[in-house]
Amino acid sequence: MIDPAAFVTASAEAGRVSIVVSGEIDLSNASDIERDVTTAIPNHCVSASVDLTAVTYVDSVGMRIFFKLAEQLQRAQIDLTVIAPRTSPARRIVEISGLMAVVTLEP
Repeated sequence: MIDPAAFVTASAEAGRVSIVVSGEIDLSNASDIERDVTTAIPNHCVSASVDLTAVTYVDSVGMRIFFKLAEQLQRAQIDLTVIAPRTSPARRIVEISGLMAVVTLEP
């Protein structure tokens, strides 16, 4: 069960999985979030997106989730897009961490 401070929702349509993460991602809930995000993406999809618009905080343990996910999906030949608007708190950590070098970052 994910800490009530964070939520993961997912939907799938036509080979594309859309995942929305909201709240705070840190050591206390990172393993639960990682499990929920990873299990939401079936092997037969062609692309996935993770929307971080509603993420208010993410630490380095949380960022590890997305680097690991990018690596796993690249091996499975599944495109990954991370959505983090320029004004969102998650955008800065995405840029500082270098995640945008291994995923498509929108906008």
